[in-house]
Amino acid sequence: MSTTIALFGANGTIGSRILDEALSRGHQVTAVVRDPAKITTTHPNLTVTTGDVLDAASVAAVAKGRDVVVSAVGGGGAEGHVATIRPAAESLVEALRGLGDAAPRLISVGGAGSLRTPDGKQVWDKEGLPEFLLGIMHAHGDALDYYRTVSDVRWTNLSPAATIEPGERTGSYRTATEDLIIDAEGASRISAEDYAVAVVDEIERPQHVGERFTVGY
Repeated sequence: MSTTIALFGANGTIGSRILDEALSRGHQVTAVVRDPAKITTTHPNLTVTTGDVLDAASVAAVAKGRDVVVSAVGGGGAEGHVATIRPAAESLVEALRGLGDAAPRLISVGGAGSLRTPDGKQVWDKEGLPEFLLGIMHAHGDALDYYRTVSDVRWTNLSPAATIEPGERTGSYRTATEDLIIDAEGASRISAEDYAVAVVDEIERPQHVGERFTVGY
């Protein structure tokens, strides 16, 4: 069954793959970006519109009447993430609250930093991580902390594995909620393509409303 999706950040590394995956499955997608010229994909089920994820009124305008809002926004470096990720979460929730019972679900791209490692610590506790990476991790962690205070909007936050990068779409992945997924070689990884598969799977078959989950191989 076709779902109507408003996708913020559709021109990014992850957002563009969510866009392609959703379109390939027959969903109706509205790509919400600051510069529509950056969306080069053409598809009969794709609409491109201008919007600002940090403006609740802008979010509400594109969210109204749709089934799901997906936020794949990033912030570039650490300062950009701090200025974008939690404020975007707050703007999205404010907009959806304003739509009341008719509000769509919200699925947001999260980070891996707050996931639990086998030693019981969190990914961001590893020694030697560069400051810019810690800043990005904690920006996502702050957004997740905020989502966990929200009970009146149907949200889902999806953390990737420790390493996410463009690669192959296998259609296969494992899931967990709080624990970093590690493969037999001790690596934690997911392709951006299979992360997108997981996002659209969650759209089609909701399993994690009101919680964070993670994917990896």
